[in-house]
Order: sequence, then C-alpha cells, then structure tokens
Amino acid sequence: MLKKQMEQYISENVRANKIELFDFEKDYVEKHQLLPKGVTAAEKTFYANVLERCDKETEELMGTEARGFLTEAVSYLKKHHNQFVYTESNIFEVIRVDAVALEFDEVFETYTALFGLKLQKKFGADIKAYLDNHLQGDGAKYSVMFSGEDGLWDVNFALDYMEGFSEAQSFEEIYMTIYRFVFNMLEAIETAQ
Repeated sequence: MLKKQMEQYISENVRANKIELFDFEKDYVEKHQLLPKGVTAAEKTFYANVLERCDKETEELMGTEARGFLTEAVSYLKKHHNQFVYTESNIFEVIRVDAVALEFDEVFETYTALFGLKLQKKFGADIKAYLDNHLQGDGAKYSVMFSGEDGLWDVNFALDYMEGFSEAQSFEEIYMTIYRFVFNMLEAIETAQ
C-alpha cells in the first residue's frame, strides 16, 4: 500500500539522481531500502495545485489564492467562519488523498479537516482504530464513512485533537501535519497486515 505508493513516487520523480522527500518519507524510504543506487534525497516543500476559498453554505468559489496564502495562520478560518479552504496537491497522491478541505466548525469550536482517502473498504476498522489511538483529548471527534460510489473513505476529524496543533500555525504547516498524520496511519495499517 504505502510502500507501493512510495516506489511509484520515486520512479516518477527522480531528477538528476535526486528525489524530493519530506524527512519522515526519507526515514521510511531508507528503512525499506527503496532508493535506487546513486539517488540522493533532497528536502521537499509543500505546494498546492489548487487553493480556493469557498462559501460553506453554497460551496461557491469565493476566490483562488496564490502560494503566499499558505503562510496565513489557520485562525483565518475562525475569523471567516463562513468559508472553507479547498486544496489539491500532487503531493497528496502518495498518501492516497484526493484533496483536503479545512474549515472552522462554529458549533463545536474546532478546526476540521475533510478529505477522501483511497483505501479499500476492508481497512475501515484499521482507520478508526488509528484515529481512536492518535487523536488526543476527551471528546476527540471524527467521522469515517465509505462511499461505494467513489470508492473512497470520507474522513472528517477535528484538528484540535492532533498532537501539536495550534491555530497560530500556517495553512502550510497544517497541511504538512495532516500529511504526516495520514502517512503514519498508512504505515501503521501496512505494518499490521
């Protein structure tokens, strides 16, 4: 699962004997000896192919943002609680995520991540167990539902219960935290198989 995704990523992205990897991806690749001989790892940075602000009620596009928006603190969503931020990135392909929507839930006063996860239905118990064990605090909230129509797990959880979360973090830092969280979840599921 994850190993196959990393092998594919490496085969498609080696340039001049270098591959861009996040530090935890590099650890994984070295642990599983996935780097071809002579290929070295360079530091990867997060980027978005699509970065949009949308209206929560109508889902209408309110604006397309440039890369600089990623440096904005995620508390932006609390100040603009009628909006959500929708992001697509080729980087998400490694962790089998189609896109991520972030919003502030005024009812529960939490920051929420919503995304589709391309995993077989049989992994539902593993996903839920990981969320139960790695979202911290009383009342950690999440929702996981399989959509047979799309072949995706619709995952929705409160970022506030992730270790190290702060509303002062930038959108880029939040996306990296989510990426690492899902990467670690996939590794744990893969290891358990």
